[in-house]
Amino acid sequence: MPTLPERSRVYQCHHFDSTRWDYYDPREDDIIIATSYKAGTTWTQAIVGHLLFPDGNLPAGPAEMSPWLDMRMLPLEIVLNTLEAQQHRRFIKTHLPLDGMRYEPQLKYLYVARDARDVFMSLWNHYINMTDEMVTLMNLLLGREGDEFPPPPEDIHTFWKSWTTRGWFEWEHDGYPYWSHLYNVQSWWNFRDLPNIKLIHYTDLLADTEGEMRRIAAYLDIDVPEERWPDIVEAVSFKEMKRQADKYAPGGGQFWKGGGQTFLHKGTNGRWRDVLSDEELSLYDAACERALTPDCRAWMESGGAI
Repeated sequence: MPTLPERSRVYQCHHFDSTRWDYYDPREDDIIIATSYKAGTTWTQAIVGHLLFPDGNLPAGPAEMSPWLDMRMLPLEIVLNTLEAQQHRRFIKTHLPLDGMRYEPQLKYLYVARDARDVFMSLWNHYINMTDEMVTLMNLLLGREGDEFPPPPEDIHTFWKSWTTRGWFEWEHDGYPYWSHLYNVQSWWNFRDLPNIKLIHYTDLLADTEGEMRRIAAYLDIDVPEERWPDIVEAVSFKEMKRQADKYAPGGGQFWKGGGQTFLHKGTNGRWRDVLSDEELSLYDAACERALTPDCRAWMESGGAI
């Protein structure tokens, strides 16, 4: 494995296009928030936004302030112009594995992980509630590479089987019809020791939100007045974010039936235990054996200090 990350893959599909990063002009203090999907991306964007603006006066919603650069649906020129116009410290979202990213040693990367089984449960809600207009836009927008994004199956168990046994990209073996959460986590885990890559875990954020936020602030060199901490922690609680869901959900929630309230669904872990059978979990075990090193799997499932 190289000592520094190298971009060795091109990721292009119905949702995203990794080549959009070719046009990104980095600033030295940029923050990149990365995750596969449904692992705490929006939560982390909210946390970073409130750390940068501890008085609560964010100039826009975190989803608007922190664009998903590799997403195909928003014209690249608009995204780049938005970033160029920002005077505050920028924080940019990606769902790419690290081997599809331009690595910049001067930037700070925050990677968010979650147990794949919890990711799946959240993804199922995300998938079945996506609007027909959103699916049509992804499939008909010029420049799409590969097959169309298919409608969800009627049954969660059918989705689980394809998600654990079939990949979208030829080098992945799970994640269909999205991309592999497992491959994504492993790609970032491999470089966890670099000083400008910090891995955080959804379970740790749930267990000790303020403690994790303080560690994130220290890593990002953000000084937060001590008296602001209670208000910031309250602002990024699930209850408060759910109350203002359309402010935090991508596109103001317009891409999901029920809007932002649907996008910010439960915010809990462990729901898979009442859904997946032992036989189905054996498919998950096999997928993990294919994609993950044992230490990466242990951390992905449980979190904890690295």
